[in-house]
Amino acid sequence: MSIFSQLQADPTGTIIMLLYRIPAVLIALTLHELAHGYVALRCGDPTAQMMGRLSFNPLRHLDPIGAVFMLLFGFGWARPVPVNPRNFKRFRLDDFLVSIAGITVNLLLFLFTTVVMVGLNRLIFSPEMWQLGLPLLTPREFLAFDGVNFGNILTGEDYFFVQHVSGNMYNAIDASALAEYIRYPWLLYLQRFFMIFSMINLSLAVFNFLPIPPLDGYHVFNDVLARGKLQIPYKVIRFLTIALMLLCFFTNIISNLIGTVIYFLQGHLVNGLLWLFGGA
Repeated sequence: MSIFSQLQADPTGTIIMLLYRIPAVLIALTLHELAHGYVALRCGDPTAQMMGRLSFNPLRHLDPIGAVFMLLFGFGWARPVPVNPRNFKRFRLDDFLVSIAGITVNLLLFLFTTVVMVGLNRLIFSPEMWQLGLPLLTPREFLAFDGVNFGNILTGEDYFFVQHVSGNMYNAIDASALAEYIRYPWLLYLQRFFMIFSMINLSLAVFNFLPIPPLDGYHVFNDVLARGKLQIPYKVIRFLTIALMLLCFFTNIISNLIGTVIYFLQGHLVNGLLWLFGGA
């Protein structure tokens, strides 16, 4: 569902989600580009440093179109850090390390925030709530991106789904009926931020890993599998960039692909953490 459809269906919940998403997007994009610039510096290329791009100021890294895509679709890009490969000491290896740096940082942030999400869930809700015997009232349904109650927690809805009826129909109860099981309500706000920050970072990592110019995944593919043999002219890369933007904006192909991947990865990680911490 697009952000416009969400605004029509649930304006309050969508605005609340955007208040979490905007700082999450800025932080994730900034750290992604900082990682590229820092690793390039370590590999012998000071270009990013000389141009003031080794900065925590989001405005130095913001690409307006990429940021809008992040807000609307949950995936996008920042303004690429300038890199001069001629300064690399070991061209293919250094190009690979610089290219994978941003993705690696986003994946590490995703792992960290998911662990925090699970930990906060144990603090916020008392164990008795999960023992009520309601099929959809489980930690996973609250924490997994594809969980039926994930969005309800994220947007502060006043109801929770408790039972599947048929198709996309569910029975719901008023959230106030579960108030006695919420030990620290104020932690819900912190958990919501980590929820959206986790999703943004994983989406950013998966999107940038696609082997399509000018994304990081193209450089990784070229360095590892093509052994640096792919040399695409700049004009072609510009054309492919525009084509990629149009594909994302007018079709659901990329968003459906990314959604499938992030639901799979995050769902299995949540399952593993819940099993590890005894919350499954």
